[in-house]
Amino acid sequence: MRSPARVVASSFALALLVGTALLLVPAATQSGVGAGVLPALFTATSAVCLTGLIVVDTATYWSGYGQAVIVALIQVGGFGIMTMASLIGLVLANRIGLRARLNAAAEVRTSGLGDVRSVIVGVVRTSVLIEAVVATALAARFVIGYDESVPRAVWLGVFHAVSAFNNAGFALYSDNLIGFADDPWICVPLLVAVVLGGIGFPVLFEIGRHLRGRSRRWSLHTRLTVTVTAVLLVLGPLLVLALEWRHTLSGHPLGAKLLIATFQGVMPRTAGFNSVDYAQMDEATLLVTDVLMFIGGGSGGTAGGIKVTTFAVLLFVIAAEVRGEKSVTIFDRRIDPRVQRQALSVALIGVALVVIPTLALLAGTGFDLNALLFEVISAFATVGLSTGITAQLPAWGQLILVVLMYLGRIGPITLVSALAARENNRRFERPVERPFIG
Repeated sequence: MRSPARVVASSFALALLVGTALLLVPAATQSGVGAGVLPALFTATSAVCLTGLIVVDTATYWSGYGQAVIVALIQVGGFGIMTMASLIGLVLANRIGLRARLNAAAEVRTSGLGDVRSVIVGVVRTSVLIEAVVATALAARFVIGYDESVPRAVWLGVFHAVSAFNNAGFALYSDNLIGFADDPWICVPLLVAVVLGGIGFPVLFEIGRHLRGRSRRWSLHTRLTVTVTAVLLVLGPLLVLALEWRHTLSGHPLGAKLLIATFQGVMPRTAGFNSVDYAQMDEATLLVTDVLMFIGGGSGGTAGGIKVTTFAVLLFVIAAEVRGEKSVTIFDRRIDPRVQRQALSVALIGVALVVIPTLALLAGTGFDLNALLFEVISAFATVGLSTGITAQLPAWGQLILVVLMYLGRIGPITLVSALAARENNRRFERPVERPFIG
């Protein structure tokens, strides 16, 4: 347990086990009978890992207590176990030890030890502020537009705001958000929360310092994250709009088409809300969504996937190789070869964690490749979008998704770091030889 990465991985495992125990309490279900072990484990893992995949209907299966446990697990997963632990230590002792700083740094992806304390407080403040604003907007809309009582509207607002900012995708409606597909007063606040939560806390903090005049120049990480995110936020909705114009969007007016296409083009980044039925979508749209889910959002945030910076670095590596350049340059900055290897490792591990489970499920179930691939990528990238087959999978298939959600949350590199406690530095180099490529 000396490795911070191991502590993060173990802490998330402990959190989902505690969540499972809380959901096994008979009071967690509306029937009062008590949930089975698998539904409780699957739901707790999905909540802690900020995924949103479900095997039972959140709105009708879980009681108010059960739903409160789910939203609490989402918040814990969003803050990060190490962030929460360090915050408690900060409050009690007004100081954070070196090991606690290392653990928190591994979770929130900070660049140094001296800024971890401010980052931890900043994560909590930012999360609470954004969630409160979004919850207020949603609650007001539920009261004014849907005649909900004030207590019910506040609960709906808080639950969906926390779920949106933490990119979880849990909803308190059986059809997720299909009933609000053409309501911008519901969809837009959720979109804003999803984008802000998914872009990553380091980027949010740096933008905040820039707006306050404390920073004149963005770091390479921020510039790269913002640029790629902006491109995907435009490209995703355009592709959904074009592919679904005469399909699932055909019965909607122009304004609703634009809103739904934007909503479903952004949600794969990795929120998991849906305002249309993915089971009715065109296969080309599912493939586009697969790619968007696999890429994911920003590092150090609540999004999953291999992350936009990993995707961007690999694109620039390919471009440099095509141009015959010896080094990879992004925005006038040379990229360390170690970073290039890390990006390649994350991407290839991600591919393996998608292909192998998909093959196993394809061989052991009767579902087609498109549906299974969609479900597996959604679990690995902690998205939560589904074609509706999750609950129909056999128990062993659902357990595969549980493992994928966990691995997707802690990250492939974190997993590797947890298994390899120390780095092996060679004191010599082997002779160079070049194999044929291609």
